[in-house]
Order: sequence, then C-alpha cells, then structure tokens
Amino acid sequence: MSQKILPKLRFDEMNLIPSVFSVLQDVNYDTPTPIQSLTIPHLIQGKDVLGQARTGTGKTAAFALPLLSRIDLNNKRPQVLVLTPTRELAIQVAESFKTYGARMKGLNVLSVYGGQSYGIQLNQLKRGVHVIVGTPGRLMDHMRRKTVSFADLFCVVIDEADEMLHMGFIDDVEWILDKTPDDSQTALFSATMPMPIRKIAQKYLTTPEEIIVKPDTTELTTINQQYWMVAGNKKINALVRILEGVSFDGVIVFTKTKTATLDVTKSLEDKGFKAEALNGDIAQNVRERTINRLKNRYFDILVATDVAARGLDVDRISHVVNYDMPSKVEPYIHRIGRTGRAGRTGEAILFVNRNERWMVRSIEKATKQKIKEISLPTNKMINKKRVADFKHSITQALASEELSVFQNLIEDYAREQDIPVAQVAAALAKLAHGDIPFLLLPQKDEKQIKAKSKVKIVADSARIIPIDQGMERYRIEVGRSHGVQAGNIVGAISNEAGLDSKYIGNIDINQDFSLVDLPFGMPAETFNLLKKTWVRSQKMSISKCA
Repeated sequence: MSQKILPKLRFDEMNLIPSVFSVLQDVNYDTPTPIQSLTIPHLIQGKDVLGQARTGTGKTAAFALPLLSRIDLNNKRPQVLVLTPTRELAIQVAESFKTYGARMKGLNVLSVYGGQSYGIQLNQLKRGVHVIVGTPGRLMDHMRRKTVSFADLFCVVIDEADEMLHMGFIDDVEWILDKTPDDSQTALFSATMPMPIRKIAQKYLTTPEEIIVKPDTTELTTINQQYWMVAGNKKINALVRILEGVSFDGVIVFTKTKTATLDVTKSLEDKGFKAEALNGDIAQNVRERTINRLKNRYFDILVATDVAARGLDVDRISHVVNYDMPSKVEPYIHRIGRTGRAGRTGEAILFVNRNERWMVRSIEKATKQKIKEISLPTNKMINKKRVADFKHSITQALASEELSVFQNLIEDYAREQDIPVAQVAAALAKLAHGDIPFLLLPQKDEKQIKAKSKVKIVADSARIIPIDQGMERYRIEVGRSHGVQAGNIVGAISNEAGLDSKYIGNIDINQDFSLVDLPFGMPAETFNLLKKTWVRSQKMSISKCA
C-alpha cells in the first residue's frame, strides 16, 4: 500500500463535473477538508483507496463528490454501492448523495436497511437506481432474492469499517464483496485500523492509495469540554439541575442502555422538559420521525444510545451530555462531535464516577485538551434563569396577534373586582405554573457545601466525633493491634477507590477496628472493592456505620 502527499487542490481543480461542482456553493463548501483534498483526486481516477479519518471530517463528501461525477445517468442499474453499519448512517449518506447530486437530472439514490418495507425498496429498484446506500443485512436479503444486480457496479465504499467490526458485520461485508464485480473500484474508510480491517483491505483492495488524516484537535476547540464527579444514583438530579441552570437550544443525552434512554426520558418529562428517547428497539420509521421532530423543534432533549445516534446530524445541538461514560475514547469524540458543528460553539458535559477518572485522563491525552471539572448550578443561578425564561415567554406571547380578547377579559375582571391588573396577571401566571414553587429556596454557599476536611486522627474512641458535613462514616476491621497508622488507611483507600486523600475525613483508630469518614454516595462497585482491600496484612472488610 502506498501513501502519497498530494498538493492541496481546490474543488475547481479536481475534475468534478459542472452539475456537482455548482452545488458546492449552495452547501457553502469553499475549501476542501484534508480528507477531501487527499481522496477525491484518487477516487475520480478510479483508484482504490484506504482512508483513515474519524467521523466529522468531511469524509462523505470525499467519496460522494468524485463518484457522482463518474455516474452514467442513462444507465438505470446500480453503479455505486456504499455499505454502512447503521440505518441512521445509511439514511444520512444517501441524503448527502442526493444533496450533492441535486442538479444531476434523473439521479436516483436508494437507502436500503432493515425496518423499512421491502415494497418501498423493490419499487425504487424496479424504476432504476444509480446509487445504493445500505446496511449489510438488508442488502444480503436483496442479493439472495436477486432483486438487485451489481453487474454494472464500478465502485464499492465501505464506510466506518471499524464500527462494522465492532457490531459483528465483517463476515457479512466480506460475503457482499465476494459477490461484487472483481474489476470494481473499492474504497474503505475507518476511524481506526485494527488488524481485521487491515486484512480486509489487503484481500479486497488493489494497490490502494493509503490516506491517513490524523485527528486534528483544533476541530474540537469550538467545544467546551467539562466533567462532573457524580455517583450513579445522583445522575438524574445532576442532569436536571444542569439543564435548569444553562441556556440550551438542543441537547443529546447519551446513555449506555436502551432501558436507560426510557428511564431518563421519563424523569426529564416529569420535570417539565420536552424529551424523547432513541434506541435500537424503536421502530425505524419512528426513529426517523423522532429525528425530524428534534430538527423541527417539537422537543429539545434527545436521550439516545450510541448505536441509535450514529450518523445523527442536527444543527441545533448546543449541548451533549455523556450521562454514561463511553467505553473508549473514539465513541466519546463521536458523541461530542454532534455539537460545535459548522463553526458554532458547543458544550460537552461528562458524568464521571470515582472509578472512571482514568478515562478522563485518556480523553485529555487523545484530544490534547483539558477537561475542566464543573460545579452544579446554584439555586441562585437557576432562579435567575427561570426569571429570564419567564420574561422571554411573556415577550413571545406579546408578539401574538390574538391578545385582544384576553386583554379585555382581564381589564373587565380587574374593574369588577377592583384589583390591580398586575395582580390579576400574577394570579394567571400562578395558575399556569401550578403548585410547584417557581423559585428555589436559598442554599448554603457552594464552598461551604463542598468543604474539604483535612485528615483528623482521633485515638480516644470514648469521645463523640462529629461527622464532617457531606461525609458518611464507615468501619474497617483493622486497628492498632494490627499496627495500622492513618497513612496506611489513607493510602489504601486512595489507591483502590481513586479518591484524593483530601476528600478523606476523620480517621478514628481503635484497638481492633477503625472508623473513617468518606464522601456521601460511594458507588457500589467501589464499596465492594474496598471490602476486599488489604491493609497491614488484614482485609479491610469495610461496612457502613448505622
């Protein structure tokens, strides 16, 4: 495989056909991205390409623009095939082909995926299709049924190959490639290049041009990354508080499981937010409708799993919340890439428990950016936003042309009852808001709430030792008889729980046991880990004091 550095070409130097080139101005494409500069010249010449670039680098245009420029519109049989790992990505890539080919009269692009009626797909195939974008399973069904012919195919594109591998589709991809014309061009794109992907490239690509676009951390500079240390059972309260304290347009909340998307959505709805769930169990037509509803502002918060959100591209997303920590850095980058798009700024918030601190460091290393720890909005901040939102809603209502009836009713009522109009308006606002208090009560100063205690060693167990604020008391089965000292206890807890020593409170060392104050909300996995931790050749066997 060869890797070449080409001079940076402009779009008008890439031999794109006029009907494709003219559309670039409509979509505000002025300067090619690195993946486009390096890929388009090879694909338009019919060469095989092995491209490594992450999502959000302009990869779709890098293969769509040159392939559209080579399509024979008079031939109604499939000439380009794009394989994608998910339905959402198939729809997105197909839409991109349609957008870039908007001035190619008679161009037909079909997205093929499970969950959609066979009838719709069969009707389009009968009418003639130039480009097919689809997921492996449904494509294999059509190929077995002989409802699609790839005899005139000149190019196959495998998009997000590493995700294909992750989702278990690699064998299906090979099955499809084995049944496409031997002389067809092949392009494989992947964010990473694990060995199984390398083997596929070696087997199916002929002397490919290898193009590597290293992640450009400047692409993330428009995204403000932050994290919040939170125990699992306090996540939903933290999420609600953040959403109440910040101004947002659209939000995506990422969770690990399908069940969590439903639970979080319900909790948000109960708090008055407009939220909807998106996961793999939801029917495809409903998922498409949900995404369109988000785009068209019927609701503001989408709670989704990674699989359901892959390929999701909604311009209005101002915030991404990683409710559950992703398992790897790449999914995290994909998630936060849903915001801060097209030069706009975005906010990314990551919920972290004590055992996940290592992942924050890994993300910082990969993105070469510091992720700042944040504090939850105070009651004062939330009240200020509630007042601002209330005033904004009044301003919007005043713009309506249908106020005269209500204005007359209120003025009549105020005269009849001899009550100021402002008081009547206040009563109506209370009626609309309900019985829940509009403003939160003042709270203690945030610094006081988060006061960090120094370790206090108390040898006299007969004294009553107050528990530091924000702490819970635990007993460990190791004491003076085992030769333990405070430093041993601090070191064991810090190393095993990933807890900074400054968060460890009072330590009371007794003859056969010790008491230690630790922050509220210890995760169950951390608790179980500390139970098995050894100190001075003695198992800690930690337990919570009643």
